[in-house]
Amino acid sequence: MGDSTWDRVAATVAAEFSDIADAEELTRVLVRLLVAALLGGLLGLEREFAGKPAGLRTHMLVALGSALFVLVPLQAGMELEDTSRVIQGLLSGIGFLCAGAILKGTRDDTVQGLTTAASLWMAASIGLSASLGRESTAVLVTLLTLAILRLEGPLQRWIGRRHRQVVTETTLPPR
Repeated sequence: MGDSTWDRVAATVAAEFSDIADAEELTRVLVRLLVAALLGGLLGLEREFAGKPAGLRTHMLVALGSALFVLVPLQAGMELEDTSRVIQGLLSGIGFLCAGAILKGTRDDTVQGLTTAASLWMAASIGLSASLGRESTAVLVTLLTLAILRLEGPLQRWIGRRHRQVVTETTLPPR
């Protein structure tokens, strides 16, 4: 192999890594992917602290993967309108993943994993938002999702107490 062959090999390898052309593009890609992973991680931490099987790594990977599936076609020059097909495929795949998190019990009235499936779906949407350069929206949605996940238990207990109080008051015999 002569110098020209190695020069072609080097030029080909350099061209393969040319999808990020400058520091500005590198910063944009890095920020979007890191925001997606970190925000997905926050949801995963909440699920992990709640003792759920889909935790930190799962939520981070779902958010990061969702961001990557949208970011790469945009980097390749795909029009935003055409990216809607990529997003549709992404949401179908996430739906399949979420369905695996849902377990129906032996009794007809027991279903587990709906909240975990919903949090995975939210992680995907947060990664999607970050990849489209909507980091502020991704942060806002993450905070709202965390509030919902954290307030669900106390809110259910409060509703349960109120329901028991109403039932008790309506079932007591008159004096």
